[in-house]
Amino acid sequence: MKQETPLHRVQGLGAAHSGTGHFWHQRMTAVALVLLGGWFAVVMLGLVGASEASLVGFLARPWNAILMAAFVIVLLYHMMLGLQVVIDDYAHAPGAKIFLMLLMRAFAIAIGAASLFALIHIAAL
Repeated sequence: MKQETPLHRVQGLGAAHSGTGHFWHQRMTAVALVLLGGWFAVVMLGLVGASEASLVGFLARPWNAILMAAFVIVLLYHMMLGLQVVIDDYAHAPGAKIFLMLLMRAFAIAIGAASLFALIHIAAL
């Protein structure tokens, strides 16, 4: 027995069935960020006072470059998930909501591309 009214069944209204996936993506990226953020904090504390050449040498090692790239990608994806919720909750005009979503995604893609380009450039040195 369904709990929908006949009008809802006809109009196709109801749950979008996307909230659970969004919830789990946000939680999984948060767990990944705890691990990668711990690695990042330890690395940065170890590099305090180091020269620029030693930092470049550190990022030129494959595992460090891979972990840094993963950190950047997961961080930006988690940011996009969180800002999507904020925009959905506080932007009420449909045009403003679409514009802010596109702006947020363009910003995340630009930052991600620049970061990955820098990591590849460092690794190629």
